[in-house]
Amino acid sequence: MIKTETIRETSRSSKLAAFTLYAWGVLAYNVFVVLWGAFVRATGSGAGCGAHWPMCNGEVLPRSPQLATIIEFTHRATSGIALIAVVALVIWAFRAFPKGHAVRRGAVLSGVFILTEALIGAGLVLLEHVAQNPSVYRGWSLSLHLVNTFTLLAVLALTAWWSTGRTGRLGNIPMLTGMIVLGVSGAIAALGDTLFPVTSWSAALAQDLSPSAHIFVRLRVLHPVIALAVAVWILMVARRRFSEPLGLALVILTFAQMVLGIMNLALLAPVPMQLIHLAAADALWIVAVLFSVQNRA
Repeated sequence: MIKTETIRETSRSSKLAAFTLYAWGVLAYNVFVVLWGAFVRATGSGAGCGAHWPMCNGEVLPRSPQLATIIEFTHRATSGIALIAVVALVIWAFRAFPKGHAVRRGAVLSGVFILTEALIGAGLVLLEHVAQNPSVYRGWSLSLHLVNTFTLLAVLALTAWWSTGRTGRLGNIPMLTGMIVLGVSGAIAALGDTLFPVTSWSAALAQDLSPSAHIFVRLRVLHPVIALAVAVWILMVARRRFSEPLGLALVILTFAQMVLGIMNLALLAPVPMQLIHLAAADALWIVAVLFSVQNRA
């Protein structure tokens, strides 16, 4: 009897471990989708499928596509796979965890925010807030997209975290809010770099100082200021947790982001550097969310 119970417990532990591995995999895949979406924006390929959604230039599969079409269509395809992966996560969560379990709630929220992510993406295309569109409305829609993306990554990370048996709710809300504001300012700065590229420091300085500069260019200078303030805030919060893995990771990623931000600025925001900077930002955000749950005040 004891042996039978041991076998059952071992089997259940293996199934839960498999769920946890899958949940982390879904999170990692969604980070990839986010980075590819940034690549779409940075290369000006957002209009590669025209003002059509979910069709691409009025076709299910584009024929004789241009490079921009391939880039945009790939993003749509990978986003579709992400949606399917999250749906599978929700179904598995309800099969593997009891009623009222935090993993179920996290999975459901993941499903909600992957749907809103898709709807916002569709809105960007249908409203033509893509490619070289410099309208202020694009800035608002891009900001909304960033907030939804950060929320999606947070609930996916928490779903995987809770599936290991850990518990807890978000703490350090002011710090996390500051990080979202920083992310929005970074998205606007990146959009300004895409729409109004420069080839020299003198040209960049002339843009920033010009009274007739576009709003995205004028807002661009705020990003490093906000970044410095949020970095100091994060380090203050994490200063007593250096000995913990998440605390140490938070500090290392914060310093790494500062270095990457300086490099991105010094190199005049080339596309590869933008993607590396964003990847580190996503990693920092995920670690900050988990740290805030583990060390809720």
